[in-house]
Amino acid sequence: MREVVSMAILADLKDPRIQDVTVTHVEMSPDMRHAKVHVSVMGNETKQRLSLAGLKSAAGFLQSKVAKRIETRYTPRLEFVLDLGVKKSIQIAEILNRVLPPRVENAAESSVGNAAASDIEDVDDDVLDEDAFDDEE
Repeated sequence: MREVVSMAILADLKDPRIQDVTVTHVEMSPDMRHAKVHVSVMGNETKQRLSLAGLKSAAGFLQSKVAKRIETRYTPRLEFVLDLGVKKSIQIAEILNRVLPPRVENAAESSVGNAAASDIEDVDDDVLDEDAFDDEE
């Protein structure tokens, strides 16, 4: 259902208000008559409101597209809801970057990694030694 709705928004809608919209997930009612479509909109709050208003006005058109692609007894009525999860996760990451000290790679860890890599190269040379295969002939 999520794929059908997101492809219909991307390919079939020509409304200039609906831009940078991502369908994050869809909640279906048990009787499959209602679908709550959670969308994320990149941009400021005004752009998010405009996109949501555009999606609500295009709900009937999108329902007809869903009806053509999904074979169910009833076509679910689409309700669009703004999903703030992505925006909140970006804000949390920004806060953590300000609070936590920057990461610095430890020189000892990188030297251990280089030594392990050279050991692997030595093993590969032993395995691919052509003289080992000459004994089988």
